[in-house]
Amino acid sequence: MTCRIKASALLLAAATLMTATGGASSPELRILGSRVTKVIVAELGPQFEKDTGFTPIVDASVAQVSKRKVEAGESFDIAVLVDFQIDDLIKQGKLIADSRTDLMKSGIGVAVKRGAPKPDIGTVEAFKRTLLAAKSITYLKEGASTIHLRKVFAQLGIADALLPKTVQTMTESVSELVADGQVELGLIVIPNIMSVAGAELVGPLPDEINSYVMFTAAVSPHSQHIQAARDMIKMLKSPEAAGVIKSKGNEPAG
Repeated sequence: MTCRIKASALLLAAATLMTATGGASSPELRILGSRVTKVIVAELGPQFEKDTGFTPIVDASVAQVSKRKVEAGESFDIAVLVDFQIDDLIKQGKLIADSRTDLMKSGIGVAVKRGAPKPDIGTVEAFKRTLLAAKSITYLKEGASTIHLRKVFAQLGIADALLPKTVQTMTESVSELVADGQVELGLIVIPNIMSVAGAELVGPLPDEINSYVMFTAAVSPHSQHIQAARDMIKMLKSPEAAGVIKSKGNEPAG
């Protein structure tokens, strides 16, 4: 009986030690952002956790949806949204002004199902012909890229012709719809296309009509981990992060 009691005591002591040292889970940093941010944090997060003890977790949604989450009072530590959305939230007092940091910019591209023929989009006229000839196209219902695309369609005089064959998604599923063969062409920022194995990048929109979406970070004034959040943003601006950002189809912000 005495041996059993001693064994139980030793097991209890070991369990207590594990909890006090490595057994407890790391505190999380909740980041509201899009898939563009999620794929980058997926690579940089483990090193950040090793260095700081905080685990960055990205709640990925269309940027406009994430902005509404901030405005609704959801709990988070960092928001990585489009630059003008961040500026608006700072004006509302939802983000800390001096934490505002431009991280990266993403151009808009065209996606097809992997292995499918790549249409000609090398010039503005070729891009216009390709859109008109496509059986179906898809882009975000809400998004900075969509704001620009609608202006381009109007400028090219093809907005009405495209509307009947357009699928507008509420979620970041543009590239998935193309990869699954449900839609012929997808129009979205290039990193989104590159993140889906079954989709293939045809190329960026012609320079004359392309636009870059700037992704900007800022910290919540209600975060319980403000310094760790600032450190995460600092890491995302580091030379090490720049290489990851480029590899995912973005350009680091200057």
